[in-house]
Amino acid sequence: MSQHLLLPLAILAISPIPGAFQDSALSPTQKEPEDLDCGRPEPSARIMGGSDSQPGTWPWQVSLHQGGGHICGGSLIAPSWVLSAAHCFVTNGTLEPAAEWSVVLGVHSQDGPLDGAHVRAVAAILVPDNYSGVESGADVALISSLVLPTDPLPLPWVLQEVELRVLGEAACQCLYSRPGPFNLTFQLLPGMLCAGYPEGRRDTCQGDSGGPLVCKEGGRWFQAGITSFGFGCGRRNRPGVFTAVAPYEAWIREQVLGSEPGPAFPTQSPELQSGLPEPTDENCTIALPECGKAPRPGAWPWEAQVLVPGSRPCYGALVSESWVLAPASCFPGRISSDLPPRDLDNWRVMLPSRPRAERVARLVPHENASWDDASNLALLQLRAPVNLSVAPRPVCLPHPEHYFLPGSRCRLARWGHTEPVPGAGSLLEAELLGVWWCHCLYGRQGESVPPPGEPPLAICPAYQEEEVAGRCWNYSHWSLLCREEGTWFLAGIRDLPSDCLRPRAFYPLQTHGPWISHVTRGAYLEDQLAWDWGPEGEETETQTCPPHTEHGACGLRPEPALTGGLWPWLAEVHVAGERVCTGILVAPGWVLAATHCILRLGSTTVPYIEVYLGRAGASPLPQSHQVSRLVISIRLPRHLGLRPPLALLELSSRVEPSPSALPICLHPGGTPLGASCWVLGWKDPQDRVPVAAAVSILTPRLCHCLYQGILPPGTLCVLYAEGQEDRCEVTSAPPLLCQTEEGSWVLVGMAIRGSRDLFAAIGPEETWISQTVGEAHFLHPSGFPHWLPEGGDLCPPDMARASGSPRAALFLLLLTLLIQG
Repeated sequence: MSQHLLLPLAILAISPIPGAFQDSALSPTQKEPEDLDCGRPEPSARIMGGSDSQPGTWPWQVSLHQGGGHICGGSLIAPSWVLSAAHCFVTNGTLEPAAEWSVVLGVHSQDGPLDGAHVRAVAAILVPDNYSGVESGADVALISSLVLPTDPLPLPWVLQEVELRVLGEAACQCLYSRPGPFNLTFQLLPGMLCAGYPEGRRDTCQGDSGGPLVCKEGGRWFQAGITSFGFGCGRRNRPGVFTAVAPYEAWIREQVLGSEPGPAFPTQSPELQSGLPEPTDENCTIALPECGKAPRPGAWPWEAQVLVPGSRPCYGALVSESWVLAPASCFPGRISSDLPPRDLDNWRVMLPSRPRAERVARLVPHENASWDDASNLALLQLRAPVNLSVAPRPVCLPHPEHYFLPGSRCRLARWGHTEPVPGAGSLLEAELLGVWWCHCLYGRQGESVPPPGEPPLAICPAYQEEEVAGRCWNYSHWSLLCREEGTWFLAGIRDLPSDCLRPRAFYPLQTHGPWISHVTRGAYLEDQLAWDWGPEGEETETQTCPPHTEHGACGLRPEPALTGGLWPWLAEVHVAGERVCTGILVAPGWVLAATHCILRLGSTTVPYIEVYLGRAGASPLPQSHQVSRLVISIRLPRHLGLRPPLALLELSSRVEPSPSALPICLHPGGTPLGASCWVLGWKDPQDRVPVAAAVSILTPRLCHCLYQGILPPGTLCVLYAEGQEDRCEVTSAPPLLCQTEEGSWVLVGMAIRGSRDLFAAIGPEETWISQTVGEAHFLHPSGFPHWLPEGGDLCPPDMARASGSPRAALFLLLLTLLIQG
C-alpha cells in the first residue's frame, strides 16, 4: 500500500450539480507527455468544511454527467482522458454504457454565464479487471472522451476546495477498527489511502466521488488519490478513503498507450516516487465529541432565544458556529415567501454567556414547515460566527440512522414560544421507551416497526414523576434532549401540545439531519455513542403492530425482557385497607373488577378504594413508573339485579398510556380464533408478583355438560394446562385473558366467587360497558364470532362433575360424546 504525504493537500470535488474550471489545460497543440504543462493552474457540496475556490485554480477538475445531471467528479490527465472512480460507473457488477455519460469542463460556477464551458461525449469507460466494489480496492476508472459542441448545462454551485491531512495506514486502520452501532468497520487494503482528521468536519461527500486528491511539490500539483468512499461525510474518527494513484501508473499507461498525447507522469523527487512518503505520525488519536456538553442538566449552553419585533421570545438551539435551529411556527407569515423577511435586520439572537445579541443574516424554513408538524423547523444564520471555545456550545444532532436506546436518560428543554417551567426540575426528567411500544401506540395497525438504523415514527418518553394536579403544561412547548456517554443530543421536537399534559410523543429529529447538514454545512451531526442491543439482540428483530380499535391502541404488552413481569393493564385495587382485588384497566379513566371482591355482601356503603398500576411485587422494574388513583364512583349493570358479577370503577383522573398503564382490549364474545389464553393473578396475595396460568376455554356445550343446571348465563369454563391449576390464588378474583394471533391482549372474563374454573364473560356486557365508558377498547367483531348454538341437550346422564376432577370429568365426557357420535 502506498504511504502518504504529511503535507498540505487539497481535495477537489464538485457541488451537487457543478461544472468544471476554466479549461486552461486543453490545448489544440499536441505535446509529448514529458512536456505537458500539467499540474500548473492559471494564476490567480459537497466538500465539507471547505471554501469556494478561485476560478482557474484547478483547471483539471471535470464533472461527469449522466442523464443531464452531475454524478461524479474526475480529473483531466490527458487531452482525451479523464481519471475517476470505478464505482461511479459499475452497477450490480455491470459497467454502464459509455453513451449515457458526458464530461463537462471549463466552468467554475454555472450560476452565471456559461461562457467557456466544454461538453465531451464519452467514448469508452475502462475499469480494472479485479474491481468488485469500493471496499475491495481497485476503485479507479479511465474515461476516454470526444469533443462535442457545447450544450446548455444545469445550474450548479461553486466548486469547492478543502485542505486535508493524509493519515498513515496504521492510524487509519485503528480508527476504522473501532466498534460502532452498525458495524462501521472495514479492512484497509493495498492501494487505498486515508485523508482527513480524527475530529472530522472536513471531508468529501456524495457527488464528490472520482474527484482528485492533489499534493503540491516544486510548484506543481500531483494527483495522489481518487475520492472513493467513506462512512458518512465529515464524521468523527471516520476519515475519507481514496484510491492511491501511484500503484496504478502501469495500468493507466497501458490503457491509454497509443493516444496522443498520453498521460503525464513527470519525474518526482525521490520521496514521492513511490507515491507518497512514509508518514511520521501513526498514532491513533481518537477524537471526542465537540458538541453536547453541558455543565449540568438544565443548564443548556446551546439554548438560543430568538427575538423578533412584535412577538414573544422563541427558544431554539445553537447547532453550529453560525446557525440556530428553531420552530418555523415562531415566524408566522415570514416562511411562506421566498423573499427574506422585511424586518430581518431587527431580529436578534441571545446566546448563553454572550453579553450582546447576535444579528440574523438569513432565515431558511424547512420546505414542508407550513403543512407538516414533524417538519416544523427553521434555520437562522447568524451574521458573524460565534467562538465555540467558550460558552455557548452547540448541541449534537443525530444522523438518520441514529437509534436512541430504550432506557436512555432524557430531559425536556424549552422550545418555541414557551412559558416558565411549571414546578420542579425533576418534572422535566424522562426515560426513553422502546421503539416497538412507541410506534405501535401512535402508528398504524399492522405496520412494521422501524428497526434500528431507520428513522422512527415517534420518540416516546416516560417521565420520572406523574403530572402534578393543578399544573397545566399546554402553554409550554418542548424539545427532547437525550444523553449518550455524557453527551446530549437533540432527539425530538414538539411545538403543538394537545392538552395540559407533558408530551407523550415527539417528532424525531433523525429525519432532518440531511437537510440541516445541507443548509448549514457545519452543524454538529454526531455518531451514535451507545449501542448495547442486549444479550439477545431483541431490538434488532422485525416486529409488527397489532390492530387498533376506534379508540386507538390497546392490549400492547412490552417485551418481558424489558419489563420483567409487568402487565400494563393489571391493577391492584385496595379496598378500605382490608383486602386487595385484581382489576383491569379498560379505558384511561376506568378499571373493571369482580363485584364480589369489591363490595361485601350486605354492605350498603361505598368503601374507600385506591387503585395502583405499574406495580409487580416488591422489586422495582425497569421502565416501570407506578401510577395511583382514587376511585370516585362504582357503576353496576342494573339489568342484572343487586349483585351482578362485574363492576366498573371510575378513577379520580385519567391515566396516560405508558408501559406501566395501558388499557387492555375487550372481546365482544366467545374466544378469539387461534388465541392463547391465560388466567392472570397473584400466587401470593401479600407480595403480589403477577403470574399467568395457561388455560383452554371450553365450548358452551362442554361447559354446560360439566356444570349442568348450576351456571348463570354468560359463564365461561376453563381447563388448566397440566400443572397450572395452583399458580393463581382465587380470592382476588383474577381475570381471564387471551392473546390474539395479531398480538393484541384481550379481556375475556373475570373470576366468579370461590372458583378458579368459572369466569363471568365480558362479551354479554358490551353494551353496558360501552355506554358507561366512552373509550372502552372493544375489538372489531370481524373474525371473532360469538359462540354459535350447538343443538339440543346431548349430555350423558350424571356426567356433570362426575369424578370430582374437571380434567377427569372432561375426559369421560369427551369419550362418551365420541361413542354417541
